[in-house]
Amino acid sequence: EKIDRIIELLFSAWKEGRTIFVMGNGGSASTATHFACDLAKCTIVESKKRFRGICLNDNIPLMSALVNDNGFDNLFSEQLKNLMQGKDYLVAFSVHGGSGKDKAGLWSQNLLKAMLMAKEDYQATLIGFSGFDGGAMKDVADECLVIPFNSTPQVESFHLAMEHLITNCLRKKIEEYE
Repeated sequence: EKIDRIIELLFSAWKEGRTIFVMGNGGSASTATHFACDLAKCTIVESKKRFRGICLNDNIPLMSALVNDNGFDNLFSEQLKNLMQGKDYLVAFSVHGGSGKDKAGLWSQNLLKAMLMAKEDYQATLIGFSGFDGGAMKDVADECLVIPFNSTPQVESFHLAMEHLITNCLRKKIEEYE
């Protein structure tokens, strides 16, 4: 049911010509990159418009400059200020959804900050992929798929499988769309 709703949200983004921004930290950054790639490549149907997907993890020099000058908490929100337009979409991948904690403090606060800013300033639609108990992300996102495992490798693997399923379903919907 949640997967179906996420597919419908992303299909709406395609129909409306919106940009889908994707982000994540650590292993979830690679999933974010993979998802943006699959949205752009694996959903292509000849003679149909294409998805506009951008991963905020892919410009290493910009990321380094933003972290250096604005701090890690602002890494994604600062990029969105340059790129996002009203009613675009933001997809976040996070194993803990902002609930984990280590030496640097709470994890993935940069994702949550970007999501809140995108919603408030751009009326963005927010989609989350989380694990464990979903963390704060499950409450911030318009739709959040929580993989209820307490294992980082398992959550990351399921997120990757889910993004493959979603992009395959989106391609089929695009093929059938009149």
